[in-house]
Amino acid sequence: MEFGFGQEDEDFRAEVRGWLAAHVKGATDRRTWERILGAAGWIGLGWGEDGYGNRRAGLTQQVVWAEEYARSGAPPRSGHIGENLLAPTLLAHGSDKQRSRFLPPIAAGEELWCQGYSEPGAGSDLAGVRTAAVREPDGRTYRVTGQKIWTSLAREADWCFVLARTEPGSMLHHGLTFLLVPMDQPGRIEVRPIRQMTGTSDFNEVFFDGAHAEHVVGGEGAGWRVAMSLLGFERGVSTLAQQIGFAEELGAVVRTAVESGAVHDPVVRERLVRQWAELRTMRWNALRTLGGCGDAGAPSVAKLLWAGWHQRLGELAVLVRGAAAGVGPVDWSASAPYELDAAQHLFLFSRADTIYGGSDQIQRTIIAERVLGLPREPKGAV
Repeated sequence: MEFGFGQEDEDFRAEVRGWLAAHVKGATDRRTWERILGAAGWIGLGWGEDGYGNRRAGLTQQVVWAEEYARSGAPPRSGHIGENLLAPTLLAHGSDKQRSRFLPPIAAGEELWCQGYSEPGAGSDLAGVRTAAVREPDGRTYRVTGQKIWTSLAREADWCFVLARTEPGSMLHHGLTFLLVPMDQPGRIEVRPIRQMTGTSDFNEVFFDGAHAEHVVGGEGAGWRVAMSLLGFERGVSTLAQQIGFAEELGAVVRTAVESGAVHDPVVRERLVRQWAELRTMRWNALRTLGGCGDAGAPSVAKLLWAGWHQRLGELAVLVRGAAAGVGPVDWSASAPYELDAAQHLFLFSRADTIYGGSDQIQRTIIAERVLGLPREPKGAV
């Protein structure tokens, strides 16, 4: 399909570029940056309605904003979970009171969110969550007890949306409820960073020990429906912005291959060309699905495409450097056991691409069962 930008979009692009150029250098920390974005109305462009302190932009303008943001060198977003996941979910399933309470602080960059889905025994199999929420005698609040894992931004977040089991003895996707839980509950919520191979801690464990929650989205017992709706918002315009970053990483790998002489190896050349061609294909596929083709399997296909592509790029990043890829950028010290350069970080972090956000196996099962209509995968005894 033809997915083009009109003059109005190009005028918007010029405005975006000008604003980012004037403000990116003034960004200090990520929370302050969220407030700067919010004050200018840049948070919530794709919500479908304004009135919460956000601008409203059409699909092509959302693409323009995402691409120009990725090109600008602006800080990574801390508010994207609230903006791109929770907000559309509240617009679809929340009450007027909930939308009025939570959307303005998200649009202003004042409240940050994290996602309480995965658990040690329920990662890709979300229906296996065991975190429990018991209704208090007042009939208005719940006490949440359990553990979540791989929780991004949990240390910075003000709130967490949590999938919990509110019906004792329920199994699989039955008896689940979607709760909004304030994170500032000392003694009731503990966040523990998870140290990764990269030496950083991008994820966390979160322990709930009788944490209070009073906001239910979609009604008690409707958690599975709300949670699945939210996952549908997880892939969209942001995929195109992600591909801008991928293109920059591929360019760095190509430059390294030229400098190291690895480009003279025909196998390496073939792999580099394939990476370039596949990235172009992913872009056109993303534009096709944004155009509203109605393909129910599009999110899973997109995840399979970019996860495998990025992982192969990480392998190429160290391959083209040869033996030098095994040496860190600085000498080892007791205070800093190792540091990684960009290529090494890309290689190690991309190992997780085919796992988080729904593993490759889960995405293939979704496509097989929900799109192709194949027999459902046999489940073990519960």
